[in-house]
Amino acid sequence: MENIYSFLKPIDFIIVVAYLIILIGIGYYVSFVKTRKKGENLFLAGHSLGWSSIGLTMWGTNVGPSMLIASASIGYTTGLVAGNFAWYAFVFIFLLAVVFAPRYLDAKVQTLPEFMGKRFGQSTRNILAWYTMATVLISWLALTLFAGGILVGQILNLPMWLSVIVLVVIAAFFTIAGGLEAIAYTNVFQMLLLIGVSLALTVVGVNKAGGVMAVYENTPSGFWNLLRPMDDPNYPWLAIVLGYPIMGVWFWCTDQSMVQSVLGAKSLKQGQLGANFTGWLKILDVALFIIPGIVCFILFPGLDNPDEAYMTMVTRLFPAGMTGLVMAVLIAALVSTIDSALNSLSTVFTMDIYVKKYKPEASQKQIVKIGRIVTVIGATLAIFMTLAIDSIKGLNLFDVFQAVLGFIAPPMSVVFLFGVLWKRTTTRAANFALSFGTIFSMGTGIIYLFVFPGWEKWPHFLLLSFIIFVILAILTWLIVVLDKNSKAESANTMKFVDLPKPDKKVWALWILLIIVMVGMYIIFNGH
Repeated sequence: MENIYSFLKPIDFIIVVAYLIILIGIGYYVSFVKTRKKGENLFLAGHSLGWSSIGLTMWGTNVGPSMLIASASIGYTTGLVAGNFAWYAFVFIFLLAVVFAPRYLDAKVQTLPEFMGKRFGQSTRNILAWYTMATVLISWLALTLFAGGILVGQILNLPMWLSVIVLVVIAAFFTIAGGLEAIAYTNVFQMLLLIGVSLALTVVGVNKAGGVMAVYENTPSGFWNLLRPMDDPNYPWLAIVLGYPIMGVWFWCTDQSMVQSVLGAKSLKQGQLGANFTGWLKILDVALFIIPGIVCFILFPGLDNPDEAYMTMVTRLFPAGMTGLVMAVLIAALVSTIDSALNSLSTVFTMDIYVKKYKPEASQKQIVKIGRIVTVIGATLAIFMTLAIDSIKGLNLFDVFQAVLGFIAPPMSVVFLFGVLWKRTTTRAANFALSFGTIFSMGTGIIYLFVFPGWEKWPHFLLLSFIIFVILAILTWLIVVLDKNSKAESANTMKFVDLPKPDKKVWALWILLIIVMVGMYIIFNGH
């Protein structure tokens, strides 16, 4: 089958270049021409967000260009089963709303490391800073570069290493030119455009395939089941039911980028309603991101690489020019994610480690210099990590994402669940779970993905994530129970009782969402 590159026209490349130049122009205007009050954008949202802003922000952070490409890929190969990663999420968004959010907001913190510092002390906060850097480097930077490298490789017909370097150079060029201010300003517009494109792809594709019933009838048996039999080679039901919760707790309840909009809520009620709104928006993921892949399976069977499903649909179903616009928006959104990740990495190291621990008297000039050095080192490390991820055999883009995240999640899930739910949890136990847990979990992941890939005795990677979680939870519990002399640092500053309860409207909307989601699972498991 012909590659993506052969379907592109000169007008597509002209639109990509023009779009990026316009963004840089807006960035230059915003950064250097338009006069603004110093610090206007810093903490602009401080406790001012309503439910709609919270819901849209959480959903928008979750559904980026990597999601579009990866979800279409898994839709192409396995059908609706990947919908679990969108629809099963409501359980953990509910957990955030009724269990975690009351405690976070009561503690009056701006970041989750700050929350853990209040709960367990400065030593835990320090370990969490290193853990945060590792997760930013892997989950936000290397995986985004990997998805971006696949996209750029498809567009320009380049190998992965060159595609990744091209992407990093574009990101660096934007930073130098001030164009990233523009991406921040146009992010909402770009996300709406990407969602609109995916909706159009679904509608056009379904029509071309002969309508909804034709799509349903022309797919293999089991393509519309959310839960698959235990002998399913891709996603057996037990792996989903036990494994996804570990990732779900980490991602939806403890990841700073996902939770920060709830931390900025006007009130607990607005935060809980905002989380509920995110749960409703997650229902759309299947129609917007997975069904284009399923339709691609019908219209363009036999793709050599399922990761090309999304761009195959775009290039075959959209006219020249429109394809260029989609490419431009995808690249700009990827660059935004890459830069945000590099900025987070730089900030965490510079402020939480370098200044806090090693050089409190550092001048602004020294801080900026260290920040730039960390950015360059981070980008270089991310390139090599991306190439390592590219060497993983036997998994498509979506599976790689879930496998890597599955090995990042267990330590954080253990620490936050114990820290929030059990008053007796000690600093020593928390630090053990974070430090040893990270080495154990990520070390297992490296062995699974790189040292013995495809070993037939491995359990499914989601089951492996669950097993790691259980081992860490048992060890953490034992440390608490056996350590008679230790008391949790700062535990008395945290409330474990008398926390505000959700009001009737919050409960009513959550009960309605739970009924709808249980109904969806019943409907999509009778085929």
